[in-house]
Amino acid sequence: MSLASDDQPFGTLLLVSTPIGNLGDMTFRALETLKSASAVLAEDTRHTRKLFAHFGVHNQLIAYHDHNKERVTPSLLERLRGGQSLALVTDAGTPGISDPGYYLLRAAIAEGIPIAVLPGANAILPALLLSGFPTDAFVFEGFLPRKKGELERKLRALEAERRTFIAFVSRHALLGVLRQIERLLPQRQLAVVREITKIHEEVLRGDAAALASHFEREGARGEIVLLVKGAGK
Repeated sequence: MSLASDDQPFGTLLLVSTPIGNLGDMTFRALETLKSASAVLAEDTRHTRKLFAHFGVHNQLIAYHDHNKERVTPSLLERLRGGQSLALVTDAGTPGISDPGYYLLRAAIAEGIPIAVLPGANAILPALLLSGFPTDAFVFEGFLPRKKGELERKLRALEAERRTFIAFVSRHALLGVLRQIERLLPQRQLAVVREITKIHEEVLRGDAAALASHFEREGARGEIVLLVKGAGK
């Protein structure tokens, strides 16, 4: 492990959670951190500028995303080693979960740089509670595979999964995923949770066939979390 000298302590990588919809979910600690950090790393600076404007935050914004993370990470580590603290945000929710922030997090840990996580809004736990499915044990997948074969293998593994299964699904992929589940796990209970904390928040529960029929008629919109009740639950 790398250790900082007494006369030049390392800065801290600050993982700052931001609202997933309702701006009232921003925490006081998150706001103070975004204002006081040496700079803020954002997945989409355009999105984060809107957040800054709403809350009156004025700080340097640096783009940090999948397309530049390998190139810019060394310079960010240098700033952290030099004593600067950098705040990391994602477009919504907690950074480092299914986004490029995880790459910087791992790099900072490897360098012995201190990490601080500022908890706040996320889609996973609210979706779990809204589903009504068992909360004592659950598994989070992130985004489901796009390729049909990989998706089928992932869903087949759920036949014996006793924990509540949680995944992010894009609105474009939702109907195809539901039809696959209808074919592979026709009796399993599902929940589709949309637009958490937003005006049009919605929870739909039922089997895959019923949910697929609904979204064929109504279309799928917004940010979506899919949950599958555990086997035998």
